[in-house]
Formats: sequence, structure tokens, C-alpha cells
Amino acid sequence: METSAVRLQVPGHDADLEVVRYGAWGRPVLLFPSEGGSARDAQGNGMLDAVRPLIEAGRVSLFCVDSMDGWTWSANDQPTEERARRAQTYTAWLSQQVLPWIQDQVGGGQEVITVGVSLGAYHAVHLTFQRADVAPMAIGLSGNYDPTSWNGWGELGDATYFANPTAYVANMDGDHLDWIRSRVSVLLVVGEGPFEVSPTRSLPATREFADLLARKGIRHELDVWGHDSAHDWPWWQRQLAHHLQRFV
Repeated sequence: METSAVRLQVPGHDADLEVVRYGAWGRPVLLFPSEGGSARDAQGNGMLDAVRPLIEAGRVSLFCVDSMDGWTWSANDQPTEERARRAQTYTAWLSQQVLPWIQDQVGGGQEVITVGVSLGAYHAVHLTFQRADVAPMAIGLSGNYDPTSWNGWGELGDATYFANPTAYVANMDGDHLDWIRSRVSVLLVVGEGPFEVSPTRSLPATREFADLLARKGIRHELDVWGHDSAHDWPWWQRQLAHHLQRFV
């Protein structure tokens, strides 16, 4: 079902990362893998099959990306501030390379839905807040939206602040907050089962972030699945299949 694939240069870094497209028509959906994952994980872990009916019906065109987590947020030998600085490189790649390529692929003018699982949920939500002009809707599955809680250490600075939705959203106000309210919509999905509390903190972190969005008046939904819903691909398949059809 693969429609096309490309490797795009990471700005300011001697690397290129892959983007794989599935489907020729429909609303563009940018899918982030779990921690350290690749653009091919969606197919290998059943996420492509989960939304195959939407792709075949021409309602969705799925764009899957490589992560850069091993050099950024998962580099636990580096202090949090350095990891955040490195993460800016990945966000720049998404903003300057991936989103324009997606728009070129779909002929421009279509708003992107971002979707991510586990650490990918953070990437999806963070990119939506950074690029609400192009990607105003995010779906986070089993996410934790506070990077300082990921084996954090060292003195924190501006890089961490501007990479941390729980920090910068809390301080949004004025015209910018009004614009975010007019553009952004976030769907947060999480389970109560295995690995959603420990060690990932996905359940409490998702609830905390939903509370923050409510306090700031930012459009969002919170969907908490039951104690049988684990922090794992089979459940993310079901959750994405259940929700994505509502928005395309």
C-alpha cells in the first residue's frame, strides 16, 4: 500500500530521516512512532491495518516518520537541557522539511492531523502547538507531555521550557492564547491498565495535561479506557481506529 517514501535532511545535522506515505487521497495524518521508533513501525505494528479502511476509502493519507529519540529525549546520559536543545533540531526537521513535503504531496491547503503513541504522543501534541497554522489537531495515545519527568537531571533553561507543553501552555495568555483557542484541538487517549501508570506515567500525565488545557480554555477531549487497556500497540490500534474516523 506504500505510495511513496523520501529521506529528508535534518537541518544543521549530518543525518536524514525517512517519511513513508500510505494512501493517495484524503486528509493528511502525520503519525509518530513510539520511543526510538521508525517510519516503518506503523506497518510492522498494525497501525496501518487499523486505519486501512479509511485509506482505501480515500479519507486518509498516512505519513509516517522516523524518530530521533536516541539522540534527543532518550539520551539519558545528557542533561535535560541538552536533550531539549537537540530536540529542537528534530522539531525544525518536522517544521521545515516534513510539513512542506506533506503539503506538496497533497497539493497544499489541507490541514494535517498529528497522531503519536507513547513518546510519539508528545511529538504530535508539541508539533500542533508549534505549527497550529498547518497542523491544528493532535491525537495523543498514552502520552506523557512533561519532558522534565523523563529521567530528568541538570539545570533547566529556555530550551527545556520551550520544548515542554506543560510549561509553555500554562503561561499562554493574550492574543496568542486567543489564537491557539481558535485553532487547536487536542484528543488525549490513555488506558488504566499495564504500564500506563508505571513506569510511563501516561495516565496521570495525560489527566494533568487535560486539566491544564481545560484551565486555559483550549479545545480538547479526554478519553480514558479501562484497566484492560495497556500501554501497547494492540490497544493503540483500537484507539486510533475508533477515533480517527470521526475527523476525516
